[in-house]
Amino acid sequence: MPCHPARARELLAKGRAVVARFLPLAIRLKDKTGGITQPIQLKIDPGSKTTGIALTTILRILILIEISHRKAAVQKKMGQRKSYRRRRRSANTRCRKPRFNNRRKAGFIPPSIRSILDNISGWVARLRRWAPITETVIETTKFDAAKLQNPEISGTEYQKGTLAGFEVWEYLLAKFNHRCAYCERTDLPLTQDHVIPRSAGGSNRVSNLTLACLPCNQAKGNQSVTEFLADRPEKLRSLTAQLKKPLSSCATMNILRNRLAAMAEATGLPVVQSSGAETKFNRKRFGIQKTHALDAAFTGEMAACPKGTATRTLSIKATGRGSYCRTRTDAFGFPRLHLPRTKMVRGFQTGDIVLTPKGVGRIAVRTKGHFALATAREKTTINPNHCRLAQRADGYNCQFLPTLTDGVSLASI
Repeated sequence: MPCHPARARELLAKGRAVVARFLPLAIRLKDKTGGITQPIQLKIDPGSKTTGIALTTILRILILIEISHRKAAVQKKMGQRKSYRRRRRSANTRCRKPRFNNRRKAGFIPPSIRSILDNISGWVARLRRWAPITETVIETTKFDAAKLQNPEISGTEYQKGTLAGFEVWEYLLAKFNHRCAYCERTDLPLTQDHVIPRSAGGSNRVSNLTLACLPCNQAKGNQSVTEFLADRPEKLRSLTAQLKKPLSSCATMNILRNRLAAMAEATGLPVVQSSGAETKFNRKRFGIQKTHALDAAFTGEMAACPKGTATRTLSIKATGRGSYCRTRTDAFGFPRLHLPRTKMVRGFQTGDIVLTPKGVGRIAVRTKGHFALATAREKTTINPNHCRLAQRADGYNCQFLPTLTDGVSLASI
């Protein structure tokens, strides 16, 4: 059962517990098995770039986690591999016949989206080992890209439902970072503005919608965005590019939605599926700011706001386990650096967390000389003889973010 950090330090000092994992800190009792536990909910708010996870009880939020995915990095690597493969085929066997049926089969998931699913399922498995989770709550909102592009596609019944305007409004908030598209202010109420006015033939397509504060909206009036920003060409250029931003995030979540629910049900625990509208309603009702981790904590049905909560978020960045390619190339694809054949050097590998006289940090191994060491205070070098392994590299970089609130303590709610 999760406990207070002071209690964990006491158990470790008395020798009643040992460290099972360094970051995040997980301890294991040595003199006791079993015991009384409380029901814990595992709440998940999936996202195409960042996923929020929270462990909660009825009275408090135990831990807040944000997982940053490497979707863009995987897409870049796959494109690079594709270019290498095409060059080899064109240079060596230009007329080679296909050797096997490599067409995509039913249920295929792109590698970039598969990495998101693996990140979430891997950390769910870890949390189940560390805490007595009794229920899983997951947000499975469906984004209808056709309705985002054309709200009238299915008639007025769709717009008058309980989720009327929610998908479009939330998409615009995420697209324009909760700020006015014209003056970039965030401390004013935002409104929905048409880039090409309705009176000039503008539609309700999401590509024709943007966010604007009330003063900018009134100043723009019946003008098009080209006329309104004629004296600010740089702003007009950036806004035009942002308006053409594709709906790839919506497509990603539509692919993951059912697979995440199936992953949660495969654990054998009760699964409750929630919607984004319910999450937003809970945050507005209790006056909680929006972050990925807090979205997860307030997912699902909640009778009351937790009286106590975590004030720091564990930020987990997926970094991967390295590259199989042992050659670094320049911008034109020519080799410029050869890497060692083995990733293990003197019992360590890049990404390991070590204990040193200079503090706790991550290392980058070198075949000759000292290792590179990055601590919370500095980046330096260290002799391998002075390193003691604390935790093996597992493809993730974990660190605690500062207090979530700016001048507001969630623990006082």
